[in-house]
Amino acid sequence: MTIDNLALRTQCANAIRALAMDAVQAANSGHPGMPMGMADIAEALWRHRLRHDPADPRWMNRDRFVVSNGHGSMLLYALLHLSGYALPMEELRRFRQLHSRTPGHPEVGVTPGVETTTGPLGQGISNAVGMALAEKLLAEEFNRPGHEVIDHRTYVFLGDGCLMEGISHEACSLAGTWRLKKLVAFYDDNGISIDGEVGGWFSDDTPGRFEAYGWTVLRDVDGHDAPALDAAIERATAADRPVLVCCKTRIGQGSPNRAGTAKAHGEALGETEIALTRQALGWSAAPFEVPADVAEAWSARESGAALHKAWQERFAAYAQEHPALARELLRRHRTDAPLTAKAEAALASAASGAEQRKASVATRKASQQVLDEVGPAMPELIGGSADLTGSNLTDWKGHRALKGTGTGNHVHYGVREFGMAAIMNGLALHGGFRPFGGTFLTFSDYARNGVRMSALMKLPVIYVFTHDSIGLGEDGPTHQPVEHASSLRLIPDVDVWRPADATETAVAWRQALRRVDGPNCLLLTRQALPHAGDGEERIESIARGAYVLRRPEAECVCLLASGSEVGVALAAAALLAQEGIEARVVSVPCMDVFERQDAEWRHAVIPRHLPRVAVEAGSTGLWWKFVGEYGDVVGLDRFGESAPAGELFKLFGLTAEVVAERARRLLANAALANVKEAA
Repeated sequence: MTIDNLALRTQCANAIRALAMDAVQAANSGHPGMPMGMADIAEALWRHRLRHDPADPRWMNRDRFVVSNGHGSMLLYALLHLSGYALPMEELRRFRQLHSRTPGHPEVGVTPGVETTTGPLGQGISNAVGMALAEKLLAEEFNRPGHEVIDHRTYVFLGDGCLMEGISHEACSLAGTWRLKKLVAFYDDNGISIDGEVGGWFSDDTPGRFEAYGWTVLRDVDGHDAPALDAAIERATAADRPVLVCCKTRIGQGSPNRAGTAKAHGEALGETEIALTRQALGWSAAPFEVPADVAEAWSARESGAALHKAWQERFAAYAQEHPALARELLRRHRTDAPLTAKAEAALASAASGAEQRKASVATRKASQQVLDEVGPAMPELIGGSADLTGSNLTDWKGHRALKGTGTGNHVHYGVREFGMAAIMNGLALHGGFRPFGGTFLTFSDYARNGVRMSALMKLPVIYVFTHDSIGLGEDGPTHQPVEHASSLRLIPDVDVWRPADATETAVAWRQALRRVDGPNCLLLTRQALPHAGDGEERIESIARGAYVLRRPEAECVCLLASGSEVGVALAAAALLAQEGIEARVVSVPCMDVFERQDAEWRHAVIPRHLPRVAVEAGSTGLWWKFVGEYGDVVGLDRFGESAPAGELFKLFGLTAEVVAERARRLLANAALANVKEAA
């Protein structure tokens, strides 16, 4: 390397520093320290190693790049702009402003070239583990001798915060076990967080920790020395396992008075300090300007186009020799691809078969029966469980278990609910797979922020949450979910299904797999539930989120329920009928889908003129919007107890007798109100 080249590389890194300073200052909000500290690492990776095409951010075989410490978003925005992505300088000027393409943290779908939404620390590196797993599995499935059409790497920038979050332990442990050799993480080891020097609260032996996971660790790399970084990247890409490159850096590098301090982390430097920093860096360009020679050195449009074209030629040769594989790979790469005719037929068979059998079955078992049919028909389906496969029943006939360094389509995540959620998000982001994973509903608390990120990124991830109520019995209140269904329903854009029988379970799976713009949660029972309906004509009604199961001619009250309580509502209606009180029964398997239906359907299913009682073995709050001010809700707004399920349902009044009595009381109150109004 000549001195001139080294000087140019330094100025290329300084371009990142300058743009980060300018954007944060213009917004008077943001984090300049990380972009300034990691600028040299970014230059070494993006200008000399990363395989990407700015003209096509969705190129299948591009390297993936994740900024896990997402508060340093200006580093990524600067890289995208400088490399030639469709991110003009005007968007950098509008950093953190309303409707800009440069939000405070990177958001997939907002900014071209952003691979995942980051900000909640630790999730970016965990998403990257999913991406690297997807690359490994697709390469194993589709590559053939002489035709390596899937052959790319996943690179991650991460900081102390990512490593402090427990999710990084969950995911990185798995990455080592799976020996994901195409995963390279760069640790920004600057010793500073918002509260100051981290030594007082983060004294882990990070290199030792990752070596224990089975990673290759490159220790004490100077994060501001270009030749040292080049050598480290060369070693990292030659390793046979995931790699952590521990880069010693200074946060806010280049700032005379802020570098190495917590004040560089999340505050604008100020005009005076920016001027001093420009002087110290030898950067004379005006704010938001990049010298022509630096801009030319950064542009990756020509090199990216050449890399992409070379791959397209390789893929054309692959397609000629393996046409069926090529077509299938292209189909699976489409994020909006509809289900195949084979998959639709399997799902139709599952729903029709369940309706014909009319069996009493736990919905977790009904879910597995659906998987037995659809699993062989959907090669892109990849399931798993957080060490509860035998309870969640997320495996299926003919599945291939992924354990250790092997490959498969059923993942043993171990007791790692949060890591499982984030890895599934990474699988979905990468493309080529439809991931689902299971745990008990009460442990959705551990995974919740991953579920939220699925929704924010509009990822079609499916969460199978079993043991969905006090119906699990003796395990007691630690394992009995109460508020969890409502909690998940409150997350925007998540469809939460709580099916009442095997047919509803099959339809829930069908709708979840058809959806490509967001996640679904399936809440399933441990205990067997009776068949709720009669006739295949209800299948399409189930798909609309709520429908009428019982509609007598002289109906005078409406009973609403979901899941296991649909059977309770039907039994209550039968008791009332013995007294001449006719009750409509409405099953509500998915509130979210029902509320998206047109008003005509909603009012036809839940008529406004009928007094309404809702019943669910969980928090009552969300049901009031369906029953109205003068309705009633039978539910559970306290923790459970340890006892057999039947005893618990009686203890908490989740029985047909109690629901019938509440309906009688509601009707009596309504009659009294009418008398008073008439008087």
